[in-house]
Amino acid sequence: MTLILSIAIIITTLTSLFLVIRFRNLRCEGPLPAPLFTFIAILFTSGLDVGLIMFPLVDFQAYSTDPTYSFTNPLAYEFGFWGFLVWAFYFLTTFYFCIVEPKLRLFEIPLIKFVNNVVIIGTCAFTGYLFLDYLPDYIVGIGDTARFLLVAVVILLAALSSTHLRFIAILSVSSTWMFFALIAGIWLYSGMGISGLAGTLTNIGGYFANIHRFVLPVSDYHQFYLYWWFAWSVMIGQFVARFVGGIRTWQLLLALLVVPSIPIAIWFSVLYWHFDNGVAVDGLRRVAMIVVGVIFVINSLDSLIRLYTRNLNLTVERLGVKLYVAGNWLVMFVLVLLYQFTPLEIEWVGLVVIGIYSAVYVMVLRRRRELAI
Repeated sequence: MTLILSIAIIITTLTSLFLVIRFRNLRCEGPLPAPLFTFIAILFTSGLDVGLIMFPLVDFQAYSTDPTYSFTNPLAYEFGFWGFLVWAFYFLTTFYFCIVEPKLRLFEIPLIKFVNNVVIIGTCAFTGYLFLDYLPDYIVGIGDTARFLLVAVVILLAALSSTHLRFIAILSVSSTWMFFALIAGIWLYSGMGISGLAGTLTNIGGYFANIHRFVLPVSDYHQFYLYWWFAWSVMIGQFVARFVGGIRTWQLLLALLVVPSIPIAIWFSVLYWHFDNGVAVDGLRRVAMIVVGVIFVINSLDSLIRLYTRNLNLTVERLGVKLYVAGNWLVMFVLVLLYQFTPLEIEWVGLVVIGIYSAVYVMVLRRRRELAI
């Protein structure tokens, strides 16, 4: 599995470099162009979930004690697993669905369409299952009844939000501002000040000094992350491409690699300062993290629900709001429950997505004359 993943990463990375060099000034615009901040907010909140908020508190400890992670500092590892270069997956798929797919319509081929929608539905439910599974780590002492009830409510809110793109956009922008407020609040409460934040941020340099090491898996855990990015890449690119607002290819790359990485770097630095100084993040700060994390989960699920329902023509317009919401809630909640009895791993989903990439690469090369770009 590592070899397949490594080959896929090398090919997609080289493809992204080729696109930026060859089509750097090509104008990219989706059918529903949005202002840049709205586009970034939709991308940021759709492509990330509660793990961004909560995982660093656990990951820092692992990176500081495991000899596998000895070539740089824990903050650099966490940033490398979540920021900058990994967003190139989203760049590649966003470019494809913005520029290539409207001309070739490869995702309308029955087999690709079927597999793609199975992946979307499966990953959507798997995201809900991971949230359910990790809830005891986020909310200490939560009982099973409260855990299942919270997941049911989250899925319901996601189904409601997915009924209109306006709701998704409003929730995405609002949760982005809430994330910024969370960063500011915990930073101010900590007393670390500008100097403490700046000093901690310098640790991010350990990532850029070793960026070549982060291209391929450095550990099994890193491999899990990379497969996760692959599993999400086609879906997120397919969804957010419609909101690209007429920017050039090189600007799209910067918008996806640099802009989301800035708040990620600041957030991780604030949390790392707490870890490095032995300061617990608890009380109201922990509650605020959970609230923002839950909203991120809703943002992720509503985007995926919106995507597969449009692909399958199971829209609000066709079914009506009540049937649409009830149907999606029931399907997602039942699948989340079923995941508890299956051995499914995200790596398997990632392998299927790599298979989709392979098929698309072959067909694009065969029909490249039709592109005319």
